[in-house]
Amino acid sequence: MADENAAASASFSVLLLTAAPQGHAVEAGGAYVKIDGREALLRSVELFLNRDNVKQVQIVFNPDEMEEAKRKFGGHLGFSGVKIIPGGPTWADQLAAAAEKIAPDASHVIVHDAARPAVPYTDIEALMEAAGEGRAVAVLTAPLRASLLELDEGRDPVAHHTIAHYVQLLWPQALARGRFAELAKKKQEPHASEMCLVKGSPLNVRVAGPGDAALVKQMINMLPKRKLAAPSSPFEEAQW
Repeated sequence: MADENAAASASFSVLLLTAAPQGHAVEAGGAYVKIDGREALLRSVELFLNRDNVKQVQIVFNPDEMEEAKRKFGGHLGFSGVKIIPGGPTWADQLAAAAEKIAPDASHVIVHDAARPAVPYTDIEALMEAAGEGRAVAVLTAPLRASLLELDEGRDPVAHHTIAHYVQLLWPQALARGRFAELAKKKQEPHASEMCLVKGSPLNVRVAGPGDAALVKQMINMLPKRKLAAPSSPFEEAQW
């Protein structure tokens, strides 16, 4: 009963980052790639709208991109109550920039890669439930579909690993507010030992560039549709 009450009382501040996560190449496009006519970052924002336990949604842009972001997306995002904030060019910089702007009534922070718009609503709900049960860090994962080759600095193979002991680490991830603040201040990633693993969908892929647009569109079309109440804005009405 205690766990159920904790899960029900959890409230979330959602933070979307336009920088590439640590370990990902800084590619051309990413969050800005258009998926069926609309940028991946807009579709990613929509994943978190119309949720009673979401108290705040913010998206972070590189300061050099702020003016263009306001011009292109300010109207849509502002109408939906989504705040635009400046951050540095890296994932860690953007987390640190947003740490002071988390809503005071949020018990948890959800961090999401704005270049991942194909996330099933059921995965997000499962992640929120795990976070609400007192987990410091809850993350989505998916199975690997091929063995791994470990490379040295010269890109030569040095070891072969089967998939038995590995999974993909996905986004979004949910962190207790205090733990998020600590990691953001130190610009650190959470340790694997503190992660609660939540099984996610392999359809949750990252848009690495314009060439991925058709694939990600297919992934989105395969996701279950979330039933919503009547929309309060035209932007919300456009949600997939």
